[in-house]
Amino acid sequence: MHSPKTLLQCPPAGLFKQLLAIFYDSLLIIAILLAATAVLLPFNNGNAIQGPIYKFYLLSLIFFYYGWFWHRAGQTLGMKTWKIRVINEYGRNPSWGEALLRWLFAILSASLLGLGYFWRLFRPYTWHDRLSHTRVIDVSSLPVEQE
Repeated sequence: MHSPKTLLQCPPAGLFKQLLAIFYDSLLIIAILLAATAVLLPFNNGNAIQGPIYKFYLLSLIFFYYGWFWHRAGQTLGMKTWKIRVINEYGRNPSWGEALLRWLFAILSASLLGLGYFWRLFRPYTWHDRLSHTRVIDVSSLPVEQE
């Protein structure tokens, strides 16, 4: 496992890599949401499911996907593919609270026409990284960790 000091010295990940990781993760999330919906269909006689509780259920699953991977490993599966990682300001994996803030602010960043993401073109961070005290780093130059 790389030390926090080593991770803090890694360069920021580029916007293109971050967007590719988001694309990869979105494919996995769609599959998870389809499976999660399929589990509920028998309880609704096969009819379409809707309403605020269902939306909260789906949003909770999306947060759990990101929160689990960020907190446990600092990387989602998409981030691991592109050799990028999220760390907090101390070089550690984000806490559950930091992961929640990052996720909520990322939704805000995306909902404002993606401006929070494209800010990365001018600064070494996105809006949601800045607001949640996290950063996405490029770990492609680090040796592969043995698990």
